[in-house]
Parts: sequence; structure tokens; C-alpha cells
Amino acid sequence: MTDDEWLAHTTREAAKAIGRWLEGRGGLHQPIRSLTMRDLEAMAARANDRFVVLAAERIREQPEAATANLRWLMAG
Repeated sequence: MTDDEWLAHTTREAAKAIGRWLEGRGGLHQPIRSLTMRDLEAMAARANDRFVVLAAERIREQPEAATANLRWLMAG
């Protein structure tokens, strides 16, 4: 998987994580303007969590394909 393909994959996965969070709170039908800062932070946290998990899996499964940026992210 190229870096561009991986970025597209992680973006989709983050979007799915946000969707699952919204479904869990029963908020898919509500307008975005009804979200609170706490809601937005929770969605961002879910997306970040998913990215970190995917990055760790990529580094473990394909260390040669992981970019320097991913290694730096996981080391810090």
C-alpha cells in the first residue's frame, strides 16, 4: 500500500469511527450545529485513536513501508 493509499484508508477508517460514535449517541439525524464542543472533542478523539491503531499495525506488519513520520509519531 502506498503512502497515499494508506492515508485514504486511514481517513475512511477515522470517518467510520466518527460515524460509529455518532450512531452510539443517537446523533446521526441531528444537524452538526447541535453538537457541543465535548461532542466534537469526542469525535476527534475517536478519529485519533483509530489512526494510532492503524499506524501501529502498519509499522508492525510492514516496517519497511512505514514512513519516517510514522516512526516518529509512534516513538514519541
